[in-house]
Amino acid sequence: MVTSTHEASHRIFQDHPEVLAPIFEVLGLPLPAKAAIEPVTPDATELKPVERRVDTVLRVEPSEGESFLLAIEAQTRRAPDKGSSWAYYVAYLQAKFGLPVLLVTVCRNRSTAAWAAGPFVCRVGPWTTQTTRPFVLGPDSVPKVTDEAVVARQPALATFSAIVHSESEGIAAILNVLARGMRSFDKPTAKYWSELLEIGLEDTPAKETWRELEKMVVSYFPGRGTVFEEAYLEGEAKGEAKGEARGKAEGVLRVLDVRGLAVTDDVRARISGCTDLDRLDDWLARAVTAERAEDLFVGEEGEGEGEGALGGAS
Repeated sequence: MVTSTHEASHRIFQDHPEVLAPIFEVLGLPLPAKAAIEPVTPDATELKPVERRVDTVLRVEPSEGESFLLAIEAQTRRAPDKGSSWAYYVAYLQAKFGLPVLLVTVCRNRSTAAWAAGPFVCRVGPWTTQTTRPFVLGPDSVPKVTDEAVVARQPALATFSAIVHSESEGIAAILNVLARGMRSFDKPTAKYWSELLEIGLEDTPAKETWRELEKMVVSYFPGRGTVFEEAYLEGEAKGEAKGEARGKAEGVLRVLDVRGLAVTDDVRARISGCTDLDRLDDWLARAVTAERAEDLFVGEEGEGEGEGALGGAS
């Protein structure tokens, strides 16, 4: 059955072939420094037989060396007939395009990955006619991304890695790193990768974990309808009659309240007494991810990094 997770697991290669470079390195396969990579039709149907369709097919044309095809299949569980289907895909694509074919399967759990590696053999007695051995991208071959800097530099690889490891132990920590790394992106970029990951996790328990973390990635962007945006707008509306600054201050306090952060009288007074609209907007952005209400003021003039560093009202 085709699911959102299934589609995201292979379509990411169509839109972001840069994922292939680090993946090939993990597999020990050479990838040319310069290569043209483009999707070709995945349809493997002939005349009127049963329809057969590869998930993703890419033509790789290196600047040096021979071209080849990548046939990428996302596999969430064992399937008794897949061995013969994959053998058909490889033979058909090689015959149709006249190019060698590398079959890659993407698996989220180790047992499926071990099975998908094959070999799948067509034999009669001692005679082997064809053997299919897919390359497998699974939890044991795709590295976990545990560095925010990697997320910032290679968001496609980080997103793909999280999807592959969505059923692994420690997925919550992986998603935490991803969320923190995505905070460095601009609005469209953060929205794109955050939503792609949510789609990729569609039918996994990790989806709910990501939905909570996603709030700290994109919730301060307008138009998302998130709980924090709604909280901010609610607070702003309440204070609107008392002036724009008061409305924004109410919004900041409302976000802190929704997140369950303790707000001391000093902090409340400082926020409520601020009339600098730009500063209030900055505090709102910080309120989405701050671990303590006092973190809103860290780095401002006269503020330190330690506990209790809090100046007078703005």
